[in-house]
Amino acid sequence: MSEDDLERYSGENTSTSTNSTPYPASRLAPTIDLVNMAREISQASNMVTQQTSAKLRVIANQIKALQAEAHEIMETAQQDQVLHQAQCNFKKQAGNIYHLYRHPNGRNYFSMLGPDEWGGRPPHEFVGSYRLESDMSWTAAESIKPEDEDAMMIRRLLEKHGLE
Repeated sequence: MSEDDLERYSGENTSTSTNSTPYPASRLAPTIDLVNMAREISQASNMVTQQTSAKLRVIANQIKALQAEAHEIMETAQQDQVLHQAQCNFKKQAGNIYHLYRHPNGRNYFSMLGPDEWGGRPPHEFVGSYRLESDMSWTAAESIKPEDEDAMMIRRLLEKHGLE
């Protein structure tokens, strides 16, 4: 090789960074295999699809839970509406438990007397007992927890003495 040839072939062979060349820039660099590159792209695509599917499943489950909750809210609202439409010959107060009876003609009415207070023989069919809440919703007596009872009693005492 002549001196001109050595000068011509010395120095950089490319003007771009070795990180961006489409071919190995060094004899020690791994060869770029198009099959391996296609496999990596395919694996990445599959992973993205799996992640997207998992996230969409979470959203779908949340939608189902929200639908069930909305259905429950609607049922409760309908029950509260029926209870508010029951005949009542006294002023209802939040925190008190009222007893629902059904006339033979199908009309419901509230009484302050529970089925046991009638000597075990209520005048009409007993439907259930309900507590009127401060937000005007109703809670079935069997759903009332003992600590709720205590809290309501304390609230009534405070109200009675003008402390609430």
